[in-house]
Amino acid sequence: MPRAIKGAATRRARKRVLKRARGHRGAAGRHYRLAKEAVVRAAVYARVGRRLRKRSFRRLWVLRLSAACRQRGVRYSEFINGLKKAKILLNRKMLSEIAIADPAGFDALINAAKTALA
Repeated sequence: MPRAIKGAATRRARKRVLKRARGHRGAAGRHYRLAKEAVVRAAVYARVGRRLRKRSFRRLWVLRLSAACRQRGVRYSEFINGLKKAKILLNRKMLSEIAIADPAGFDALINAAKTALA
């Protein structure tokens, strides 16, 4: 009985890897063995990058909020604590958007936080 080879399936798998490796420099974009390693490494970096993006955006929002609070004579930590005590449940992304787009609304939030702390 002849040996069965997975010709079409193997070719399809290799084409899939080489397609994902397009744009890689040198042999990593053309040779299957190197392309396979490059694709796996790229997937790892992509996963790490997705986690880092969330972290860096939160840092940006906190920085913006801190600056907006400082302009109004309140520390960031006091502001967040005051909002929690006032039961105002807004995340930092929305708070930073309010601080930029609607300064009057942000002033109202600052006042609510101050009254909750007092």
